[in-house]
Amino acid sequence: MLGGMFFFHSRWKDRQDTYMNKPLPLQCTSLNFRGFQFAQAMLFAIEEINNSTDLLPGISLGYKIYDVCGSISRGVQVALALANGNEVVSSPSEAPCTRPAQVQAILGVTSSSPCMAIATVIGPFHIPLISHFATCACLSDKTKYPSFLRTIPSDYYQSRALAQLVKHFGWTWVGAIRTNDDYGNNGMATFTETAQQLGICLEYSVSFFRTDPPDKIQKIVQNIKASTSRVIVAFLSQMDMDVLIHALSHHNLTGYQWVGSEGWISDSQTAAMDRHHILDGAIGLSIPKAHVSGMREFMLDVKPFNSSRNKLFTKFWETLFNCKFKQSKSSEVNQSECTGHEDLTGVQNSFTDMSLMPIFYNVYNGVYAVAHALHGILGCDETCNKKVQLDSFTILQHIRKIQFKTKEGDDVYFNENGDPTATYEIMNWHPTENGIVDFVTVGLHDASLPADKQLNLQNKSIIWAQNSKQVPRSVCSEKCPPGTRKVLQKGKPVCCYDCLRCAEGEISNITDSITCVRCDPEFWSNERRDACVKKEAEFLSYEEIMGALLTAASLIGTFMTAVVAFIFFRYRQTPIVRANNSELSFLLLFSLVLCFLCSLTFIGRPSEWSCMLRHTAFGITFVLCISCVLGKTIVVLMAFRATLPGSNVMKWFGPAQQRLSVLGFTLIQVVICILWLTISPPFPFKNFKTFNDKIILECALGSAVGFWAVLGYIGLLAMLCFILAFLARKLPDNFNEAKFITFSMLIFCAVWISFIPAYVSSPGKFSVAVEVFAILASGFGLLICIFIPKCYIILLKPEKNTKKNMMGKGSQNHSESFK
Repeated sequence: MLGGMFFFHSRWKDRQDTYMNKPLPLQCTSLNFRGFQFAQAMLFAIEEINNSTDLLPGISLGYKIYDVCGSISRGVQVALALANGNEVVSSPSEAPCTRPAQVQAILGVTSSSPCMAIATVIGPFHIPLISHFATCACLSDKTKYPSFLRTIPSDYYQSRALAQLVKHFGWTWVGAIRTNDDYGNNGMATFTETAQQLGICLEYSVSFFRTDPPDKIQKIVQNIKASTSRVIVAFLSQMDMDVLIHALSHHNLTGYQWVGSEGWISDSQTAAMDRHHILDGAIGLSIPKAHVSGMREFMLDVKPFNSSRNKLFTKFWETLFNCKFKQSKSSEVNQSECTGHEDLTGVQNSFTDMSLMPIFYNVYNGVYAVAHALHGILGCDETCNKKVQLDSFTILQHIRKIQFKTKEGDDVYFNENGDPTATYEIMNWHPTENGIVDFVTVGLHDASLPADKQLNLQNKSIIWAQNSKQVPRSVCSEKCPPGTRKVLQKGKPVCCYDCLRCAEGEISNITDSITCVRCDPEFWSNERRDACVKKEAEFLSYEEIMGALLTAASLIGTFMTAVVAFIFFRYRQTPIVRANNSELSFLLLFSLVLCFLCSLTFIGRPSEWSCMLRHTAFGITFVLCISCVLGKTIVVLMAFRATLPGSNVMKWFGPAQQRLSVLGFTLIQVVICILWLTISPPFPFKNFKTFNDKIILECALGSAVGFWAVLGYIGLLAMLCFILAFLARKLPDNFNEAKFITFSMLIFCAVWISFIPAYVSSPGKFSVAVEVFAILASGFGLLICIFIPKCYIILLKPEKNTKKNMMGKGSQNHSESFK
């Protein structure tokens, strides 16, 4: 009797009459044992109060019971009639009151929608309406429903608790089904709002009512079958859940994890209907278990009334034992006759099932709330003040403020919205071998505690769908690991996304990051993109192979030059050494040593002094070297000019002039270098741009004009030397040094011309290596082309190291010029 309404009032007890009206129902087409259980719970509380000497002594509570048969209009009709002082009676009472009874409170109804309608119409009369099972959060609005109270928590707390439960297990992709009434729609609205705040997405959210056509139910079944979520949140009443289970059983839709509201999660009738084990492992919130001593025995201790006019209990008894009384007009053939002495001991049905004892306890507490309010209004101590005039507004105000302990030790009170404290048990369905479901409490939820302590679960004792011990997964997209960022999928909820790897130089070090953070310039992302690591500083080092090879080449060049210098010094009196000014030869060898050694300043970690030294030392030593070669070239030309009759040219380019020319050419380069170092010198620089994952330690040029001026001047001297040597290549001589100078300058120019594009295009330390290679290659070119042929003659062909051989076919007089 989900639409049951219980009206009761008080009368003074006297010796002639104890007032207690018998149940007088409005006739319904079907009989529901649940309604009888709620009525029995109320009768038990009233009987306790009436037999009590502590609560309302001398006062007897009376009652009337109506079954509105789930009809909102019928409930409103009855409520209005009673509020106006009329009675809706389907049959006259055998024990009528001696005077009309004033309705002092209404208990019921079970569903939220009828409660909303009734509370709206009786609100202006201030008649308290106390529900034991209407949970819609909307009923907490005292501006709309000022006289409504309840002994069951508001769905505002249940919906939020369900969202917290779903979040606790990591389910971010769920389906939702609700009853299409105020209970389901308001409850699911709060759940959806809270779920969004917690990062939970609904793949679908559908509603239906038990009276909907079958094709609408089938559409819901198809939604479930087509979905990818494995968790379904069902905010349904017990009757709607039964309809849905019946439809699902035809499609064998097992394996889904159901999360239920208190409307069905602890209902044994729903569990009995689930013969296909669709709901196995279901988890949800239920009203905490309750035990009231004596209530179970009272509720099962029922006997049919002898009065043939009491049709309610007659029909109840016939339905309970599947029999018919003799006077029943609807007796069927082959149906046993009711005796009125049938035994309930062996009967197993919804009436004998006590799984809804927590709800019966809510009815019990509602009755006691009214009794305690009357007790306070009447100033009851040993006796009550019978002169107090009772009115509904006063009763309502006292009920709102009452606070008492039940005989079981539980505190009962209402908050400012007329709601009790929100405490839930977390219920889990454990299927057994005999097909019966055990409702196992696996946790608690107490909304009065801080948010992080409200949920208390015992995960080890939970059984999931299909008897699994593993928590099911229900996500649209797996979590994005560190090193990636979330990118929402177009047209889908926020729970559906792709995980994109962070770009180079960016990281995300948390799960499900929505952005990647760029590392500082001196750091770079690791391979997993989840941490910034310090960039490796790269420079041409002595320890690496390339640096070691270049160092070795520099030292070999220095050693070779020193060996050549030693040979020349050892054979300094021989014609081949004395020819073409031996002083310039030794100066050239010295400058070559400096050239080979200056290449070492390019290797190693750049510092302020090394950056300034490397280019200036290179520029000055190479100009010194080229100046010596240029001087030797001019000497060759002048010497052969001097052999011509009447020529006096050598006196204009003697040893003194040769020294001055070398000094003059070198001083020009020194001035260029001084200006460069003064205006904008080279400096150490950290290059972050060439490579993303490395820091290139290099020497910035400071002034590019200064750098290219140094190189340009060297190139100018080299070209001048090459031209002069080229012109002197065919001069008569068995050992024409101009040919070797030409070859050396050709190599020198080729090296430095190819250096320019190679230097510009080489990244990082390779540009330094290119420059070192150019220095070494041009140095070796000069050393080998100019001096090795002479060493060959000195060491291996001494017979050719004579003045006669040096002169060859030319004039015998020009040798005097080679001093």
